[in-house]
Amino acid sequence: MNHDIVVEKAVDYIEAHIDEDLPLDKIANALNYSKFYIARIFAEKTNCTVYKYIQGRRLTLAAQKLVETEQPIVEIAYEAHYDSQQAFTLAFKQSYGCTPYIYRKNGVFYPKQSKICMTSLSHGYSFMCYLRGGRLAA
Repeated sequence: MNHDIVVEKAVDYIEAHIDEDLPLDKIANALNYSKFYIARIFAEKTNCTVYKYIQGRRLTLAAQKLVETEQPIVEIAYEAHYDSQQAFTLAFKQSYGCTPYIYRKNGVFYPKQSKICMTSLSHGYSFMCYLRGGRLAA
């Protein structure tokens, strides 16, 4: 099977289940591949591990919620699958360069990890990303 299709299936599954617990075993079982195969092909084609992709997507969705809702930061942290607000704040700051509170105060959403879409080009493959709604940074 074409490796790009495997990556697309993995991304589609992750996106459809982003709010759930997503261990590699669960993703591999749903796609009927071994977790080692999924991990290898995903990393090879995206230059990103499955775990880092999921973490990046969850932080991006959390950033969007910070700007577009009044939901408490601690709730957003738990929805993003962090065990504490402190762990969420640390990860968010590493990714976005500021705390969730400051990010919310700035009021401008910019995604760090958009959905990966494999697109065939005549000179190889590249990544096309789509953005969910929200205000984007200028």
